[in-house]
Amino acid sequence: MKLNLKDTFNKELPADVVLENTRRQVTNACFSYVSPKKTTSPSLIHVSEEMLQEIGISEEESKSKKFLNVFTGNSVLENTNPYAMCYGGHQFGNWAGQLGDGRAINLFEIEHKNKHWALQLKGAGETPYSRTADGLAVLRSSIREYLCSEAMYHLGVPTTRALSLSLSGDKVLRDVLYDGNPAYEKGAIVSRVAESFIRFGNFEILSSRNDVENLKKLTDFTIKNHFKHLGKPSKETYLDFFKEVTNRTLEMIIHWQRVGFVHGVMNTDNMSILGLTIDYGPYGWLEGFDFGWTPNTTDRQHKRYRFANQPNIGLWNLYHLANALYPLIEEVKPLEEILDSYKTNFEIKSLAMMKSKLGLFFDDENDLKLIQSLEDTLQLVETDMTIFFRNLSDFNVDKNGFDVIKKAFYDVENISDEVRNQWNSWFSQYGKRLKQEGFSDKERNEKMNLVNPKYVLRNYMAQLAIDKTDKGDYSLIEELYQLLKNPYKEQPTQEKWFAKRPEWAKNKVGCSMLSCSS
Repeated sequence: MKLNLKDTFNKELPADVVLENTRRQVTNACFSYVSPKKTTSPSLIHVSEEMLQEIGISEEESKSKKFLNVFTGNSVLENTNPYAMCYGGHQFGNWAGQLGDGRAINLFEIEHKNKHWALQLKGAGETPYSRTADGLAVLRSSIREYLCSEAMYHLGVPTTRALSLSLSGDKVLRDVLYDGNPAYEKGAIVSRVAESFIRFGNFEILSSRNDVENLKKLTDFTIKNHFKHLGKPSKETYLDFFKEVTNRTLEMIIHWQRVGFVHGVMNTDNMSILGLTIDYGPYGWLEGFDFGWTPNTTDRQHKRYRFANQPNIGLWNLYHLANALYPLIEEVKPLEEILDSYKTNFEIKSLAMMKSKLGLFFDDENDLKLIQSLEDTLQLVETDMTIFFRNLSDFNVDKNGFDVIKKAFYDVENISDEVRNQWNSWFSQYGKRLKQEGFSDKERNEKMNLVNPKYVLRNYMAQLAIDKTDKGDYSLIEELYQLLKNPYKEQPTQEKWFAKRPEWAKNKVGCSMLSCSS
């Protein structure tokens, strides 16, 4: 493999002076050098042909022993120095102190076709930041991350990507439900790819320790390498940097809301400075439309990271990033103005997003009321979000609205007359509003189908792939990988995946809620 290596993070920022791979507090540094753990008998499950092209590796090279060894951590590419990042974070609203890459090891950075990529392994062994954990990952969580990160990219959601999914050949002990019943599972490794894996927490840990010198180095590095258009470092540049991070974060969350994605663990250490969806843990997709739903068992009681609260949590996390950057700016007001703009922009962007889902592109003073009425009606009975919005594009004033969307209801036979009447009332308003648009039904259908996906990676689909792969059958990984590359297109041979969650999956582990265990 001839890669255009272009390491920056571990060359331009301060390294941990301690070289032993022992759990410890790491100070005055942005990272620690660490080597991946060699595995017993690694084997490749799947490789993204798209990412191979993006980083400049041929399909033939991806089948080599060298590729397998490098991307499972069994060998280190010559002239590279793997490392784990040091960062902190607020977890479930509380400051957790140092966290860091506990099971992620950054391999190297490359440039290809004027794009910069950082590559890392998730599940490749312990680091100084592993605390009491083993730094490993299991098959189920690795499949979920591999498939979902690629699926999100094709949905148009800013995200990290995935290059490869491999079995380590080792067993990993995990307590799936945190109920005191651990069991051994197959170990796996995902090779993740992004322009950068820098998080809010990288800045927070330095600021919390009053390490302003290294905070400035990290911020200047980030601007120089990832926000170059902002210019040379200055107080104004730092404010522009924070403003852009704020805007990117909001953009990402608006996309989450559009497709019904719930991250499940929006801690500040899981927030990308580039506004990318990062760390696919206990995520989920809204099946029944429910603002209060969270996929995270750890969050079951307080529902901090529920669907409706994601925009608020984005803002909360940005407040803490602002606090971390304050020592470089030393003015509260301009930071507050940027944070206030997030609130205003959310209202504007959220309304525009929902209107696009409804095929409404001109302004009407009653649009917000129409949307709120829809959201209330959607929650009267369990209604599948993806199927509802996709089928809504087939509505026109000559059709019965309830019949157009009835496949989205989980129990259509027992829907009361009261609920039917409420739907009929909403469709009456919606039909009148559509007449103001001036688009033909065909034009509106096409526009709506560009923002309302037909296929998303429902949890039960991922679980089916996990179950098959665990038995040595990788065919469903490939089928879903190909399906999710075209989420907005009609795929007549794949209609079976345009379906509500099966009854068997309603309360099954891995299909409804998930823990942070992986």
